[in-house]
Amino acid sequence: MKDKVVLAYSGGLDTSIIIPWLKENYDLEVIAACINVGQDDDMEEVKKKAIRTGASKVYIEDLKEEFVKDYLFKAVKANILYEDAYFLGTSLARPLMAKRLVEIAHAEGAKYIAHGCTGKGNDQVRFEVGVASFDPTIKIIAPWRIWDIKSREDAIDYANSKGVDVPVTKEKIYSNDKNIWHVSHEGGDLEDPRNEHKTSMYFMTTTPEKAKDEDTYIELYFEKGEPKKLNGKELSPLDMMEQLNKIGGENGIGIVDMVENRLVGMKSRGVYETPGGALLYAAHTALERLTIDKDTFHYKQLVSQRYGELVYDGLWFGSLREALDAFVESTQENVTGTVKLKLYKGNIMPASIDALHPLFNESISSFGASDLYDHKDADGFIKIFSLPSKIRAAVKKEKEN
Repeated sequence: MKDKVVLAYSGGLDTSIIIPWLKENYDLEVIAACINVGQDDDMEEVKKKAIRTGASKVYIEDLKEEFVKDYLFKAVKANILYEDAYFLGTSLARPLMAKRLVEIAHAEGAKYIAHGCTGKGNDQVRFEVGVASFDPTIKIIAPWRIWDIKSREDAIDYANSKGVDVPVTKEKIYSNDKNIWHVSHEGGDLEDPRNEHKTSMYFMTTTPEKAKDEDTYIELYFEKGEPKKLNGKELSPLDMMEQLNKIGGENGIGIVDMVENRLVGMKSRGVYETPGGALLYAAHTALERLTIDKDTFHYKQLVSQRYGELVYDGLWFGSLREALDAFVESTQENVTGTVKLKLYKGNIMPASIDALHPLFNESISSFGASDLYDHKDADGFIKIFSLPSKIRAAVKKEKEN
């Protein structure tokens, strides 16, 4: 009996040619595993294509609800962005995929897992660290690190030589990754930062110029930091994301064009569409500003940055991420309430915030008198607070003399 390899399969360019390549170069039974986290592909066609190109068996795993509930909503609570811009759409999906690949490998008795990540990218690290977190004995086959194919153009030529249909051409050569959270675009003319990106590439979002001419208001209700209702209606996590993506997309929300620092040491450029995620982050952050005290809010900003780096680097299943989650969860205790957002041609503006336990107190924050704050007390406070500045000025003056 042949040994088995489980291939993380999408039906895109890379994984489409990996099936025939594996059968040419290894004496292995190839089992394709398509982990559906919201790609919007015709899964029946994906399955047929995998069988047609040589897979002995195909798993189609619908993990969209789990992805939103257990990964994306954690990201919302933590407000994680990579380098202040990237909503981590690809990064957040990979640990869940890796976990399921290991489960399938165990069910099939497979000794190998294969993926189509390039040798220059971050995803190879995310997949392999994720696999190792559950079963370090599984061997990895990463064709892009060992085969003779050097470029996407070469990959297209190989596909053509094997009669494999692929969803890209040499004219439309962008590398895309889509899920319920985002779409990423890389490669092609994007590799020159001097080129303005072509808006024709968008999948989920319209351009701000072509967005609706009238403003749109939405209301998001959070309970302990987790989105529960949209415009007064309670929704499942998946339904929430689907509706927010539609609303954000038609209003030109969530487009990011950035040059980022990859984990493997180089800079790369990507264009990302995250319409629903951008809305959730904007509303959640507005609610936190009203319900979390200053020191905790400021420290959470530091935690958010580190959390985002861990996710980007593929360390979702590490102990630090779990520890940071515990901190984040504690900060969400009072993050309950409704945020109204005004959307207009790519812009998100808070219209109102109604928190169940706000720390904002109008009687204290207003210019008028209040029982808890006496204007006269500011005099002594400023004298003490400014003491280090006064001492430094005195020392500086003494040195000059």
